[in-house]
Amino acid sequence: MTPLSWIIAVTFFGGVLSVVVASVFALRANSAQIPVLISYAVGALLGAVFIEVLPHAFSMTSSMRATAATILGGILLFFVLEKLVLWRHCHLEQCEAHDPAAEVTHDHGRSGLMILIGDTFHNFVDGILVAAAFLANTELGLVTALAIIAHEIPQEVGDFLILLHSGYTKRAALLLNLLSSAAMVLGGVLAYFTLKTMQGLIPALLGLAAASMLYVAVADLIPGLHRRPELKATFQQVVLIGLGIATIWLVGELAHSIA
Repeated sequence: MTPLSWIIAVTFFGGVLSVVVASVFALRANSAQIPVLISYAVGALLGAVFIEVLPHAFSMTSSMRATAATILGGILLFFVLEKLVLWRHCHLEQCEAHDPAAEVTHDHGRSGLMILIGDTFHNFVDGILVAAAFLANTELGLVTALAIIAHEIPQEVGDFLILLHSGYTKRAALLLNLLSSAAMVLGGVLAYFTLKTMQGLIPALLGLAAASMLYVAVADLIPGLHRRPELKATFQQVVLIGLGIATIWLVGELAHSIA
């Protein structure tokens, strides 16, 4: 097989595999468990941002200041985008009269839209990384693809749960995640033809991906957890957040040991 054939095959099947495996796991949760498992999604998002995405972005950039500015700009961008989504779904008076407690089970699609945009950026960058590895040699490409798929599965579980929390049906969540995974194929193919140009964009794209995940976790999901202030619920949330972070860390360690 040619390098381009490897890139297309691995990014396509790798993206589909990670989404399907994550969706099967997430679908075992019933509707009553989804608000509880959101705590795990918060941990997975924060773990992905601070353990994987940001370290890679800062290690690859020629200007940490510029990358930090990209992250800040991304957070502001997603804030404005969320405002536009809110404006689209309700008039100002209706939003102000809305009961915040209802947000626990449905948030008008805000966090789901944010996470889909960020996941698409992330998948696009993953495709670039896979292409760069295959252009070096096939063995490195396969190892890199395996590491990326291993990283994606726990993150996709969190993404799937966030989409369900955001009001999407299970079928829509699966289809949207599969569509988002197609960005990995696009990134791989574009990188194959324009690798030098695309490598220069990787830190900025990673910064935007980190901004979206951080914004969703801190602005959309964590406030919902505060609506259950009782000690038992708080302890449960802390444990699940820690489990989400630990999952990202463990999978990352395994992937690095394989590489």
